Amino acid sequence: MARIKGALNARKKHNRVLKMAKGYRGARSKQYRIAKQSVMRALANSYRGRKEKKRQYRALWITRINAGARMNGVSYSQLMHGLKVAGVDINRKMLSELAINDAAGFAQLCELAKANLK
Repeated sequence: MARIKGALNARKKHNRVLKMAKGYRGARSKQYRIAKQSVMRALANSYRGRKEKKRQYRALWITRINAGARMNGVSYSQLMHGLKVAGVDINRKMLSELAINDAAGFAQLCELAKANLK
């Protein structure tokens, strides 16, 4: 049998990495070895960033809920505990939307939470 050379597969692999490195500056987009390092780091950072984004959104929602709750005379932790005791099952994303867009509805939830704290 004839020997199969690796040139075609290597070229495809190199082109795939260089295509991902398009837009990088200098050797990072031209030389395979440097481009490969940059692409690997970029992929690792993007994976980590997708996880961090979820944490940042949750922190934003909590900040918004706390601001709305304090305007209604209750702290964030008291609000969440009061809602849990009352059996209100609503997530932080929706609570923050209520705090921003529907102040009256959010105020009713705060009153419900206050009533169930005692």
